[in-house]
Amino acid sequence: MPLLDCHCHLDRYDDPKSIATTAAGRGVFVVAMTNLPSHFRAGLPHVRRFTRVRLALGLHPLAAMHHANERQLFRDSLEQTSFVGEVGLDFSREGAPTREIQLASFRFVAECLSSANKVLSLHSRGAERTVLETLVEFRLRPSIFHWYSGPLKLIDEVVEAGHLFSVNPAMAVSQHGRKVIERIPQDRMLTESDGPYAKIMGRPSMPWDVTSIEEYLSAVWKVSSTDVRRRVWQNFRQLLADVGLTDGPYDSSEGTRPY
Repeated sequence: MPLLDCHCHLDRYDDPKSIATTAAGRGVFVVAMTNLPSHFRAGLPHVRRFTRVRLALGLHPLAAMHHANERQLFRDSLEQTSFVGEVGLDFSREGAPTREIQLASFRFVAECLSSANKVLSLHSRGAERTVLETLVEFRLRPSIFHWYSGPLKLIDEVVEAGHLFSVNPAMAVSQHGRKVIERIPQDRMLTESDGPYAKIMGRPSMPWDVTSIEEYLSAVWKVSSTDVRRRVWQNFRQLLADVGLTDGPYDSSEGTRPY
């Protein structure tokens, strides 16, 4: 059974092809995020040959100034993938200047997805409740809150609404990150690297560094790392089923599923 890295930015590494090749050799299944639809279109031909890579269609909140020129391309590209990300909202100091653009764009994405069967990976920094409320408003199917850093009590509401979380090694080295991880139910947990943005000992996180978060979860859950990986894959396969992605075979050991 391979490692699962359900949130990684392959195209942001200095040598994406090398990282993808190494990840394949180390048995990692990667869901690769993009920040804009034009990036998705540029990357798709390069990742199709990698059996264990799926490229997600993104409209990143911190790229909001480019959204007006990219929204139609987002809509036009939806049929080319079963995965959407990174999308969402960022109301931190960094994202505050484009708050209104972000809100319009995220509502646009939610409207596009309201009748589509997609796996959605969400950015929610400083805007966790607004993201959740938008998902509820548009009745979106279960989604993934990537690197959640919001209020601990809101985690319970996210779980109640049927969504999941993806956690990474960088979260395990902060006090709040550890509390977030401990609060997430085992059946709502997925693993990610968020490389190269997340760092491990000062270097960019790699897809195969997911082993570190598996080891952390193993200690928290008091089970083996093998059991953690089995649980994570069970959650991922259930997510695929819950969003209606049941067309064609899906083998977690090979990733032989159509886009």
